[in-house]
Amino acid sequence: MNDSVEAMWKAYVETLSESDRPKKSYTSWPFGADREMAEELAALVIRGEKTATSSLYLFYDIEKESLPEVGEFNIITDWDGKAKVVTKTIDVEVLSFQKVSADFAAKEGEGDKSLAYWRNVHIAFFTNELKALDKKFTEDMLVVCEVFRVVYP
Repeated sequence: MNDSVEAMWKAYVETLSESDRPKKSYTSWPFGADREMAEELAALVIRGEKTATSSLYLFYDIEKESLPEVGEFNIITDWDGKAKVVTKTIDVEVLSFQKVSADFAAKEGEGDKSLAYWRNVHIAFFTNELKALDKKFTEDMLVVCEVFRVVYP
C-alpha cells in the first residue's frame, strides 16, 4: 500500500471530533481496469461529478468478498495506489443490470450522464471483465450499485 493512503486516512480522522472518529477503517482501490480510467474516474469524484459506482455481483460471489455496506469508508487512489480522496458509502442496492435507473447512471457521472451512455459503457466493461472467466454478459446479471459522498478532502 502506498504511504499516501494511510497519511490521507490519518489526516481525515484528525478533522473529526473524538466522538465522531470512525470505529471502522477503510479499503483503498482505484476505479476501472487501467491507468487512464483510474485517473479519469478519480478526477470525476474529486470534482463532485461521480457519486456512485457499480460492479457485477458475480465478482463478489466468486471472490467471496463482502458487498459494500452503508457507512463504510474508501480511499480512492490513482492506478499506482496514491490516495486521491476519501469517500463514505451512503447507499447500496443490488439489482439486475436492466433495472439500473437513469438517476443512478447520472450519479456515476461518466460521459453525458445518460442511462444510454451508462448502459453502453458498462456492457462493454462487464463483457471484457467476464472474458477472463469465460462467461458472457447478460442484462439480467446482478449489479451492485453503490452511492457515496466525498468526506475528505
